[in-house]
Amino acid sequence: MINVKIFATLALSVLLFVGCADKGAEFQYNQSADYWYNEIIKAITSDDLEKADTLYTSLSSEHVASPLLGEALLVMAQAHMDDDEYVEANKYLDEYIKRFGTNTKNEYAKYLKIRANYASFSRPNRNQQLIIYTIADTKKFIDTYPNSPYIPMIKSILVHMELGEYLIGESVISLYKKLNKADASQYYQEKGDKSYLDEGEMLKPSIPWYRKWFEW
Repeated sequence: MINVKIFATLALSVLLFVGCADKGAEFQYNQSADYWYNEIIKAITSDDLEKADTLYTSLSSEHVASPLLGEALLVMAQAHMDDDEYVEANKYLDEYIKRFGTNTKNEYAKYLKIRANYASFSRPNRNQQLIIYTIADTKKFIDTYPNSPYIPMIKSILVHMELGEYLIGESVISLYKKLNKADASQYYQEKGDKSYLDEGEMLKPSIPWYRKWFEW
């Protein structure tokens, strides 16, 4: 019985030691830029974005001038977009634009940012201010990069954003009418009448019955 207890104690000690060693392996430092970049790719491939975020912090802290830093920012942004984490994706894109602020390099980053904002609009009658900002950024992109290979996609996004803004305007009109706010309702009605979308026919997005109570 005593031998069994001793064996169990030794086995538990070995397991704890291995566990601690594995934990300690995650807190490495003073590694090459190539090492951190490859570890970031491994973490993303393993669908561990939290670890990838930490590894990126190590890369950016230890190698502020590395040419791999810009590529890592774009990789992290795309990974968060693929995981529907658009706010996090935008943080990496903003950092990329800030650090690598040349016209050519910013073109792709700004395109990704517009795409990320567009993808974040999963529900109608939401994110009105973000829609306004995205429309402005999209128009600015078209003016700045008229020959960009991303222009067809950007113009498609612009139409969808303007449709979203138009439908939100109709919802606002309906709300003010219910509240007997004639002046406010008239203001948004006149604004909508000036839109080129007012001349066409469109299919409104369908809203599940369980969300209609919370929508305008």
